[in-house]
Amino acid sequence: MNRNFARALALVLKSEGGWSDNPADPGGATMKGVTLANFRRYVKADATKDDLRHITDAQVAKVYRRFYWDAVAGVELPGGVDYAVFDFAVNSGPGRATKYLQAAVGTAQDGRIGTATLKAVGARPPGAVIDDLCDARLAFLRRLPTWPVFGKGWSDRIRSVRSQALLMSALQPAPAPLPGSPTQPSALSPKPGSAMPPVSTGGRVSPVERLPFWRALLQILKSIFARSST
Repeated sequence: MNRNFARALALVLKSEGGWSDNPADPGGATMKGVTLANFRRYVKADATKDDLRHITDAQVAKVYRRFYWDAVAGVELPGGVDYAVFDFAVNSGPGRATKYLQAAVGTAQDGRIGTATLKAVGARPPGAVIDDLCDARLAFLRRLPTWPVFGKGWSDRIRSVRSQALLMSALQPAPAPLPGSPTQPSALSPKPGSAMPPVSTGGRVSPVERLPFWRALLQILKSIFARSST
């Protein structure tokens, strides 16, 4: 859901940190996770490293939305799954994140999230998709030659992504019932065939007396007042 973009981006930025230009990092110079190549692609074609150092929040959001969030169809993925795939895309590229998601749900790994992938994702519990994706992501990173350098940080990041994504999935509102679908009875409504005859007071039935809980409570109160008046 698109409303998760701001929250997902804030979580990603906590992992990405600030300025980095580590020779061991194949991504090269980055600021808040934005590479110089992507900064030039989406913001300023002739940008220098100094330009990248002074990237604005709006420019950061623009790059992340266009290069990562839109690329993994974040707006169409279930809550929690969207963040897990998004963070994977930022860390290892949108194409790889998409293929690993497709492997997790058993669809063709073509690197594009379309109708078939979305249907397969929706057919599984979000928590199961998140767990499988995070497990596969960690296994992939362990095979990289740079694991000895970045492994601890990657492990901590995936652990955090998993917990936050599961929390996001649990907080998603339940889908609205489809038109014409049967509605669930209220907890206070009597079940068919189990309702007792309403208690009459002077030939009239109070609305609350039609509900079992309130009817029982009313009877208790009546008996208390009856005892106190004798």
